Amino acid sequence: MKNHVQQSIDYAEVGLIAGLEVHQQLLTDHKMFCRCPAGLYTTEHDGELLRHMRPTLSELGEYDGTALMEFKTKKNIIYLLHKSNVCTYEMDDTPPFLMNQKALDVAVEQCLMLGCDIVDEVHVARKQYLDGSIPTGFQRTAIVGVNGRLPFRDRELSITQVSVEEDSCREVSDKGHLIVWRTDRLGMPLIETVTGPDLRTPDEVVEAILLIGRVCRSTGHVRVGLGASRQDVNVSVRGGRRVEIKGVPQAWWARGLVHGEAIRQVNLLRLREELHQRGFKRPEDLVISHSDVTDLFAASALPFLSPGNWERFVRQEHRRPGFELGQGPFCVRAVKLTGLAGTLSWPTQPEYTFAHELAGRVRVIAGLDQQPILLHTEKWPDYADSHRELRKIKQRLRCGPRDVAVIIWGPMQDTLAAADEIRLRFQDAMDGVPLETRQPFLDGSTDFERILPGPDRMYPDTDSPPIRMTRERVNRLQTTLPPPPWVREERYSAVGIPQSTIHFLIRRNGAALVDYVVEECKAGLRDTCFFFGERLKGLRRSGIQLDAISKARWCEFFHAIADRPVLQEAWREILSWMLDAPDRTVNQLVEENGLLEDTSGWDCLVTEIVESCHPNRDDGSPERRFRFYMGRVMPKLRGRVPAREVGAVLRLKLERSK
Repeated sequence: MKNHVQQSIDYAEVGLIAGLEVHQQLLTDHKMFCRCPAGLYTTEHDGELLRHMRPTLSELGEYDGTALMEFKTKKNIIYLLHKSNVCTYEMDDTPPFLMNQKALDVAVEQCLMLGCDIVDEVHVARKQYLDGSIPTGFQRTAIVGVNGRLPFRDRELSITQVSVEEDSCREVSDKGHLIVWRTDRLGMPLIETVTGPDLRTPDEVVEAILLIGRVCRSTGHVRVGLGASRQDVNVSVRGGRRVEIKGVPQAWWARGLVHGEAIRQVNLLRLREELHQRGFKRPEDLVISHSDVTDLFAASALPFLSPGNWERFVRQEHRRPGFELGQGPFCVRAVKLTGLAGTLSWPTQPEYTFAHELAGRVRVIAGLDQQPILLHTEKWPDYADSHRELRKIKQRLRCGPRDVAVIIWGPMQDTLAAADEIRLRFQDAMDGVPLETRQPFLDGSTDFERILPGPDRMYPDTDSPPIRMTRERVNRLQTTLPPPPWVREERYSAVGIPQSTIHFLIRRNGAALVDYVVEECKAGLRDTCFFFGERLKGLRRSGIQLDAISKARWCEFFHAIADRPVLQEAWREILSWMLDAPDRTVNQLVEENGLLEDTSGWDCLVTEIVESCHPNRDDGSPERRFRFYMGRVMPKLRGRVPAREVGAVLRLKLERSK
């Protein structure tokens, strides 16, 4: 059986396609469906709420597969509440308020930037989430625009829809059957931009994420910073199925994640062919049995397989029956997979095998998340007496040369659930690539998160009235819309601004400030771009809050420099004074700090410093001596006399003093 690891891949040959769901938080004062403040994060809580989720029938009388899967996990869900940022709406004890109209306006702006058709009426729907991330068990969401287009490389990127919706909770911890959420982010408005499956390589996915991000940030009405935007990446190859990589935090992660998922799907399709060749085509072809083998490991050198060490793990992790722990006594269970030898070591994503696929299902659905999650006879650990114990397992299960076994352990009921999930995952393997949502990791790997939701999870929200989108409202928002990012990029590039600087200005809302200053102050576009896009970076990184400077104050600054260009050399000092004295004009600050004083005779100051100051170590280098004296002279003359003139006089004096 060939099971070599596929590390490289021709994306066109395997038919890779990918699409995006980009989520961006909106910059509003209040949350989406209540009047709690948005963006007020807390690390403490005033109370806790325990909830359990159960699935409900859709409008067509059917259950969503994801909801049924989440119900099988038997999760205990705890919400951490702080009185400053949650109310009874978030806890599903109060009907929703009317939709935040500011958030809806921002969503319309984004639709216009993306070239979408705006819907005539905005209808709120409920989207089921039984993972506990939303206490109501559903997210309120509404489509605002459809059928958009974005210029992308040498073609167009289709925008399927743009929705406005409420954000979910932040996960604090997830252990066994207990998951804990913090509710400060819950209900914050965000927009979801969904693209068509138009992307063909990992690099295109990264580029598209960044492009949509620049579009979202162009208006300045969205939040920035870590966690303010997240994206789900949908990936499939020819013959495979759509797999959603959920919550990719940064664009550059997508390169490795899409590559790894493409390889994973190709390898799963090869595994399907191998199973079919062995005669495994229908669920009834699988012969999977399991047995309690706790007694075989009572004195094992493997610490996690003995009852005593399990109890020690439970105490150390503070796991409680009925909360983190499932039902029943400690049990080690062996699952026999008849005729499936070699499948557990079958490669999937780079550096991982099919056993990792089983471990993901066991971790999420059975709640067995202790490490290692499972063992198997194709890669048994090396320890004292390992060969004897492995032989005893095979004898107990009556394994033949074409059979393999998986070992799982924990509370008895959880091991039974795990054995059933192993069977179900092999059923999926016979069909190829299962529809899944997967969790991303920095190394480019993913792990199982849940079954991919289907259409039955959506149904109308009867608590929220429809909102008519009038032509007057859309026209009002259209008239104040800034230029789209590709228009700014073309204009800035024409004056020689590097692409990295242009993208930084658009992402950080500096482009709007650049355009304002250029228009109002008649400043040069090139110099203004470099000032806001490069010069100020160091100050921002050092924590200086430049956002406190208003547009009017920036105009004062640029007008002062235009009137007296030498002031530009003291720009750092002037900005510091502006932040320290917001009630004083720039001209007042410049005058009060001596930058308008008479500078006649300044060359005498240069002579005085040259004659009175000497380097501690003079190695004879003229350039070193020049830099030493410039460092002494300029603090006294910066912003009063141009540095070029000071340097020319200083060089002359140093030549004469030789």
